[in-house]
Amino acid sequence: MNIAPNSYSATRKRLLAAAGSLAIAGAVGFGALATGTAPVLADAVRVEAPQVAGFADVVERVSPAVVSVKVKAKIEPASDDGSDQMQSPDGFNNLPDNPQLRRFFKEFRGFGNQNGQDQGHRRLGRRDHNNDQPRPVAQGSGFFISDDGYLVTNNHVVEEGSAFTVVMNDGKELDAKLVGTDPRTDLAVLKVDGVGKFTYVDFADDSKVRVGDWVVAVGNPFGLGGTVTAGIVSARGRDIGAGPYDDFIQIDASVNRGNSGGPTFNLNGQVVGINTAIFSPSGGSVGIAFDIPASTAKEVVQGLMKNGTVQRGWLGVEIQPVTADIAESLGLKSEKGALVSSDQDGGPGKKAGITAGDVITQVDGKDVASPKELARLIGAYAPGKSVDVTVWRDGKSQSIKIDLGKLPSTDKQASAGDQPAAPAKPDTLAGLGLTVTKSENGKGLVVTNVDPDSDAADRGIQPGDVITTVNAAEVNGTEDLAKAMAEAVKSGRKAVLMQITHDDSNRFVALPVAKS
Repeated sequence: MNIAPNSYSATRKRLLAAAGSLAIAGAVGFGALATGTAPVLADAVRVEAPQVAGFADVVERVSPAVVSVKVKAKIEPASDDGSDQMQSPDGFNNLPDNPQLRRFFKEFRGFGNQNGQDQGHRRLGRRDHNNDQPRPVAQGSGFFISDDGYLVTNNHVVEEGSAFTVVMNDGKELDAKLVGTDPRTDLAVLKVDGVGKFTYVDFADDSKVRVGDWVVAVGNPFGLGGTVTAGIVSARGRDIGAGPYDDFIQIDASVNRGNSGGPTFNLNGQVVGINTAIFSPSGGSVGIAFDIPASTAKEVVQGLMKNGTVQRGWLGVEIQPVTADIAESLGLKSEKGALVSSDQDGGPGKKAGITAGDVITQVDGKDVASPKELARLIGAYAPGKSVDVTVWRDGKSQSIKIDLGKLPSTDKQASAGDQPAAPAKPDTLAGLGLTVTKSENGKGLVVTNVDPDSDAADRGIQPGDVITTVNAAEVNGTEDLAKAMAEAVKSGRKAVLMQITHDDSNRFVALPVAKS
């Protein structure tokens, strides 16, 4: 196709104009770059998400009330030959014979030197120390509960101390004196005098603490001081076999040696518990720590501040749990309550009419779920207090009024009397898996053999045990045992309750009724 000259000229002019425009634009762009400006880029990535509340505000307010506790003592040589020996703290040897339990109490105690370097354990009797002068034996934590200098820590932190130093959050060191201790709950109170008013914290209402609540622990792990960790409440009502008042709060905040006696706070800055033990196969924190509940601590601390000691009510009976078999043998509808295994001579319970075989189900109208619950209920009353105790006896409930005594410093052990050696000619109770013989004094049946595949063996009956009663009826011969079993069958029960003594101890065991 031919292009007319005029059209060609017009087209050429338009192309040249466009080219000129591009050249000018390029020159302008180059000039912009040359003058140091840059092209516009997109904004950096930023996500608008809900902000999670932190713990800084709580920590800032409570930290001045939390202290480190340094304990010194005059240490005597452990042996004449000067050899290094490790001595257990008071009360440690009274723990159950459970290596794992003993280990986490030992590992939790905050031993260390003055520089905060953890030494693992304390060694005694070294010749290169001057035993006439107090030296560091333990480190722990504590917190002020009043503006005039009263502070709380663990008994196991201070129990061997003769001198105490409190290290404040700002590093200031103050001397403290011991006001009182309560080994049963592992609590102690110290007092700092004459330096003005202190920042202090309050106890929370731990009945409102729920599993899953956030908590913050503040303390002195490994002598580092002022360390904060956070976690949640993992469980409540833990019984770790440490004592008669076990009711620990379990948390997963990191707690280590030296945290003993330190507080655990809720997000309102109130103390929900006091760090006292950890479970630690390795010696370090594995996220299982146990706190004394605030309600227990508050009650004990008030007693220590007032009297230097805690006075508790005393029932004077030995008790054991109610198992399903025991409940069945007694006609109880549930396994709740505390079975009286023996009543101690001269004790308030025996004076009021409590007898072995009774099941205590209520105290002043409050249900008793377990032996631990009974111990806590009775311990909360002052000595001399009159209480109404409901017991299950002979298939029905009855109320007994008891004037509580004062809990002795060392719990009395009831004695069942010396058990004589068994005479010859034993009788075999095939249905129960037992071989028994009459005792020499004619009271009770002595177990001489136990079938290892029997229910009796499963329930811990062993040779040397003495069966003294069955379903509250005295047993002086195999005919008494057979009669008690027959009556149990007639009443529709599937088990009989045997009272057994062994080595001056007393307990109850429920056995299924023998089949003919």
